[in-house]
Amino acid sequence: MQAVIFAAGESSRFWPLNSKHKSLIKIMGRPLVWYTIDGLRKAGIREAIIVQNSEKNIEKELSDYKFLNLKIKYVTQKEPKSTGDALFLAKDFLKDKFVALNVARIDIEEIIKHSKSLISGNKSFLIGQKTNNPELFGMMRIKGDKILEVVEKPKKGKEPSDIKVVGVYFLDLKYFDAYKKVKKHMYDFEDALSLYVKENDIKVVLLDKEEKDTPSLKFPWHLFDIEKYLLDKFLKLKIEKTAKIAKNVIIKGKVYIGKNTRIFENVVINGPCYIGDNCVIGNNTVVREYVNIEGNCLLGANFEMTRSIIQKNVHFHSGYCGDSIFGENCRMGAGLITSNVRLNRATIELTVKGKKRITGLKHLGVIVGKDTFLGTRVNIMPGVFIGSNCKIGPNSIVRKNILNNTSFYTEFQEIIKKRV
Repeated sequence: MQAVIFAAGESSRFWPLNSKHKSLIKIMGRPLVWYTIDGLRKAGIREAIIVQNSEKNIEKELSDYKFLNLKIKYVTQKEPKSTGDALFLAKDFLKDKFVALNVARIDIEEIIKHSKSLISGNKSFLIGQKTNNPELFGMMRIKGDKILEVVEKPKKGKEPSDIKVVGVYFLDLKYFDAYKKVKKHMYDFEDALSLYVKENDIKVVLLDKEEKDTPSLKFPWHLFDIEKYLLDKFLKLKIEKTAKIAKNVIIKGKVYIGKNTRIFENVVINGPCYIGDNCVIGNNTVVREYVNIEGNCLLGANFEMTRSIIQKNVHFHSGYCGDSIFGENCRMGAGLITSNVRLNRATIELTVKGKKRITGLKHLGVIVGKDTFLGTRVNIMPGVFIGSNCKIGPNSIVRKNILNNTSFYTEFQEIIKKRV
């Protein structure tokens, strides 16, 4: 069986981390797309066609990796049209049966093994799962195990069932007959899929895990579930020989410490945690519970970090960082506070692309794009997004999202600037 990986989207819902494709976010030193491809390889797939966008960042990133017994081909979607168009571009490479999947389907090995009987029986089928958020997904109308229709993002109360399409499709070439018949637009893949299941006997294979245990990647905060999945599954206790650890450092649980990383006196690290190469963890700092720190990062003295994802070359001084994500090359002054819980302990809501979204999270700090600088004593309220290439003035309290390329100062600072 061949695989087609959809990796050409604009990742617009992934702001402020969408300066590059969302699948290139790194966990444990590797981009998310690597885990998807390696999962296909482990499941026995021998050829993958990756449909990428015109920037070809996926191809460039993966040039540094080798996948034993798996051949990769690339197709470029020059304009961001639709998933249907992306799959049609791969048509000439396909022989018969194939699996099409979203790029960050990091659990694909488990899904393929779960579906082994239908695969060996040469059947076409879709993977489904129960959801409480039908408005975010394609939803199935089903009778028994037969799929009758796929309805894309139905309104609450109008959904045909509580079974969503997971983003893994075991198809054959007859799908393209259906695609040729539908009107071409942003959701023509779903239209063709719905026509395909009506014209053919297509089954659903239900996953028996909860949604949080089979993480998808639509919005930035979904990275927390993906990080947890990957650290639980792949993280190993290891300290590289070239790492320098002070004698009174306390390390508990599964912790990886990379090459040439220095851990200074009185540091406490409670796993699971990944700390990459060439990092510095300053005196009296605490790092705990599902922290991923990529290479060349600095955590200054008297700092605390928990449940956070930090990309490469990010520097912190003193303060607190909880349930937060920072893109590459950010710099933070001393006294940073990322507030991560509302005073009333309510679920955190926020705005994405002009729409209010309920995250389902009661703990959520800040999500910051790349190349952003925060001054000393900045305090950020729960669930705030800060764009790339921003500058946040010292003593600022950030209550709302800040767009890319913005310099933000509090009202008091603006008065001082005018007087000066």
